[in-house]
Amino acid sequence: MKSFLENTWKNRAHVVLALPVFLILFFIMYVPMSGLVMAFKDFNYAQGIFGSPWANPLLKNFEFLFASKDTFINFTKNTVLYYLLFTAVGTFLNVTLAIAIDQLMLKRAAKTMQTLMIIPVFISYAAVQFIVYAFIASDTGMINNVFGTNIRFYSKAGYWPWILLITKVWKDTGYGSVLYMSVLAGIDTSLYEAADIDGANKWQQIRHITIPSLIPMVTVMLLLSVGNVMHSDTGLFYQVTRNSGILYSTTQVIDSYVLNAIFKSSNFGFTAATSFFQSIVGLLLMLLANGMVRKIEPENALF
Repeated sequence: MKSFLENTWKNRAHVVLALPVFLILFFIMYVPMSGLVMAFKDFNYAQGIFGSPWANPLLKNFEFLFASKDTFINFTKNTVLYYLLFTAVGTFLNVTLAIAIDQLMLKRAAKTMQTLMIIPVFISYAAVQFIVYAFIASDTGMINNVFGTNIRFYSKAGYWPWILLITKVWKDTGYGSVLYMSVLAGIDTSLYEAADIDGANKWQQIRHITIPSLIPMVTVMLLLSVGNVMHSDTGLFYQVTRNSGILYSTTQVIDSYVLNAIFKSSNFGFTAATSFFQSIVGLLLMLLANGMVRKIEPENALF
């Protein structure tokens, strides 16, 4: 303790500089976590979070989450499968797009393309749902008009994994590639010059220099994303699908299920229980994934 205080005093200038950031993180990220106690209480507005009585039984709010076995299995399966699909396709496209832009000879054109591709991320899903509707509406949709078909997409659940994937890719890929482009900008150009002298073509340079340089960042991003395996983009699954009940078999995920439950019952104890469940599962999976990476490639692990 004495050495800690001495070291803190010795580096007091750095402590003062870091204090505002620490306080912001503490009050915005950690203090609200105390609200998770609602997961174990019968929440009452008049009594507040800490004045509300404890649930009886204590895990009553969790029982509501698992009340319908078939429903629970369906939205949990959808949540995990969409996470795997979005992560695999998104990571591949982010890396591919970053490499493609980095290899462009016309750097001014590359900057223009980069600017245009990140625009969709600033469009809210409230607006995206109308763009999607313009393409797939049964009577006036562009797809049906171009191909002369009359497919009712909003009543065919089987089409929606692909519709949601295309929407997610269109919205996030351009912005997701920016991080990988920053890594590519930091690669020593002498490596490419040496490879060029040795007779390596562009594909060989990408394979042996570019991709290995991106692997640490890809690993870190995958490890961070594992913590959100049980979370989904509510706007994508609730607004773009227009919360159509007939599509629930392929579009309902945990977050959209909770949102529907709130609108029906305003049970905030159930909401807190669901968030607690999602966080615990995400934490355990992230620790497991990080442990596996640490054994295989310690330098790429988070901790």
